[in-house]
Amino acid sequence: MRDKVVITCAVTGNLTTPDQTPHLPITPEEIAEACLGAAEAGAAVVHIHVRDPATGRPSMELQYYEEVVDRIRTRNPQLILNLTTGPGGRFVPSEDDPKVAGPGTTLVAPEKRVEHIAKIRPDICTLDLNTMNSGGQVVINTPGNVRKMAKVMREAGVKPEIELFDSGDIALMHDLIRDGTLEAPCIASFVLGVKYGFQPSAETVLYARNLLPAGTEFTAIGIGRSTFPMVAQSVLAGGHARTGLEDGVYLSRGELAPSNAAMVEKARRIIEELGVSVASPDEAREIFQLPSRGA
Repeated sequence: MRDKVVITCAVTGNLTTPDQTPHLPITPEEIAEACLGAAEAGAAVVHIHVRDPATGRPSMELQYYEEVVDRIRTRNPQLILNLTTGPGGRFVPSEDDPKVAGPGTTLVAPEKRVEHIAKIRPDICTLDLNTMNSGGQVVINTPGNVRKMAKVMREAGVKPEIELFDSGDIALMHDLIRDGTLEAPCIASFVLGVKYGFQPSAETVLYARNLLPAGTEFTAIGIGRSTFPMVAQSVLAGGHARTGLEDGVYLSRGELAPSNAAMVEKARRIIEELGVSVASPDEAREIFQLPSRGA
């Protein structure tokens, strides 16, 4: 196990709905407040999606990202900001002609998916390597499109967090390092618990960890009921930790989490009970090889 573990809090996500929990932050102000509360509870990194304030549905609007980031940086400039680039990669085939996009398709050009990264220049942004079934839909991240998105990130000086949903994604990660698309050492996360991807278990975490390029800092992320068990598994395997209402909505069986901060507090207790310290934002910057905010 590590001496210092970085906690990331994913505060709203793309798939959690207000029907699942009334505590889900929706507006830019609510999302920023959730991030700041998570930081006070011990998170060094916050992972940010945005939503349409009127509908609560996922959004890719630059203005919402800008407002969230401005609100956070005004009050906590040292907190590490990790913006998503996942939205815009979903394809739903129409019933009459599967090569034609049907309702629910969000697929856009890869450059569109990273416009906010080039503009805002956060500390970190996610880079998904998965092409996979997701419910009755398909998430598409072709190697060519991934390379285009990574180029924008590199030119903006933003470090990607590589999101891995199955072992083939790790094979692609190795190829992207070999051809110079990604610069090692990397930050990576295993997403465990999506139905048709990595399944949450100790064996999966160790298997995936052992496939990673040398020197990679990793986090095992548990979805749904595996959220807190995977905090422990990740730490035991030498990784970092993530929680938040993107990943799960329950604090314990039948008990809705009242906030993202409450989820971070529970993750912190698990980590510290294992005898490990939680990293501050400055310590996390050193671990992840990120520049200071002053720089």
